[in-house]
Amino acid sequence: MPRGHPRGTSDLIHPEKITGERCAGKLARTVREGAVGKGPGPRAPRRRPTSLRRWREHGLITEFHDRLRGKVREREGREAEPAAGIIDAQSVRAAATVPASSRGYDGGKKVHGRKRHIVTDTLGLLLVVAVTAANIGDRDAATGLLRRLRRLHRDITLVWADGGYTGSLVDWCRQKLALTLEIVKRTDDMEGFVVLPRRWVAERTFAWLMHSRRLARDYETLPASSEALIRWSMVTRMSRRLARPRAAGRR
Repeated sequence: MPRGHPRGTSDLIHPEKITGERCAGKLARTVREGAVGKGPGPRAPRRRPTSLRRWREHGLITEFHDRLRGKVREREGREAEPAAGIIDAQSVRAAATVPASSRGYDGGKKVHGRKRHIVTDTLGLLLVVAVTAANIGDRDAATGLLRRLRRLHRDITLVWADGGYTGSLVDWCRQKLALTLEIVKRTDDMEGFVVLPRRWVAERTFAWLMHSRRLARDYETLPASSEALIRWSMVTRMSRRLARPRAAGRR
C-alpha cells in the first residue's frame, strides 16, 4: 500500500497502467472539482496524479494546449498564430500547501499568496503564463513573460496592457523586443465599472480560470504545477468549444 494514500493502491499513482484518455479525464476532474479523491470540496490531494508531473516535465500539456489553441483560432476564421496580445496579472490566495519561498503579499490587492501573469490573444486564449509570489510586481514579471512571448510567437508585434505596466517597460519592449506595448488607461472622467478596450479580454480569461475549482486559490507546491493546471483548465474549455456544433450560417 503506498504510504499516505487513504484508499490503498490507485490507478492515479500508476498512470502507466491506464490509458492516456483516462489520465486526461482524471486531470480534468482534478482541475474542475478541485480534488483528486471523491468529494465536493476544493481540497489539496494527498497524492497528485503522477500523470500531471510526467506530462508537465515532458512538455505534453503545453504541446496539447498549443495545438488546441491553433485549432480554435482556425475555426474562428483566424490565423493559427496571433499577431497581437493582451497582458495582465491576477493575485490569488495560497493554501497551506504552498511553501513560504514562493508566496508573498500583494499590498495593492491585499492578497497573500501567488500571482498569475498571462498573455492572451484577442480571443482570450492563453499564449504564455507565469506564476510568481504575489509580491512580485507586474512590470518585473512582464520582462521574462514578454521575452518568452516574443520567442514563441514571432508574429506578435503589439501587446495591450493596463496602467500597471507603464514606465520604462514600454521603451524596453520597443528597443529589446521590437514589440509595441500599448497602455490602455482609465480616464479621469470615468466613474464606476467601465469596460475598457482590449483589457476586458484578459479579465474574461481570468474569469474562465476561476470556473475551475482547483484554481479558485493556489494549492500547488511548485509554481510550474500551477502553470500546468492553468493550461489544462484552458484545454478543457477549448475542447468544449471545439465540440460545440457550428452556428447556422457560419463556416
